[in-house]
Amino acid sequence: MLQVPGGREVRYIVLDRSNRLPSAFPTASLILTHLANGQLEEAAKLSNAPERRREVFQDYRTQVGDEEFRRIYARYLDPRNRVTAEIAIGPHRLLVWTLGEAGDTIVGQYYVQVDGRFVMDDVPSETRRDLRHVLESYRKVRPSARKG
Repeated sequence: MLQVPGGREVRYIVLDRSNRLPSAFPTASLILTHLANGQLEEAAKLSNAPERRREVFQDYRTQVGDEEFRRIYARYLDPRNRVTAEIAIGPHRLLVWTLGEAGDTIVGQYYVQVDGRFVMDDVPSETRRDLRHVLESYRKVRPSARKG
């Protein structure tokens, strides 16, 4: 449970083997593989707002260049980087990644289960905002962590 601005309490579950909830990690791995291979269209199809997500990916690739774009997303697939927590609020998931050789960069990715499968959650909602608060709380207990 976490108290968020406005005094509301947010209840969430940290996934582990005992709760047997489905994980968004396989979808995240597939998306990251597509991005590391420069397959923006395929990755964007795995979003609940695919057209907008494709634009975001294209804009970012234009900004950093194709080689750097692929390197950034391939970084997630490096065995030294890992998901350190998966948080669930109903069908929504937050994957918390620890990146960097020192494990000092904490990033989050948001997913939602729709029609029995996970997709990137690119639609603003109260639940997604609550998961963002959970991520910020996670970063506070890891004081050496930077935002990524």
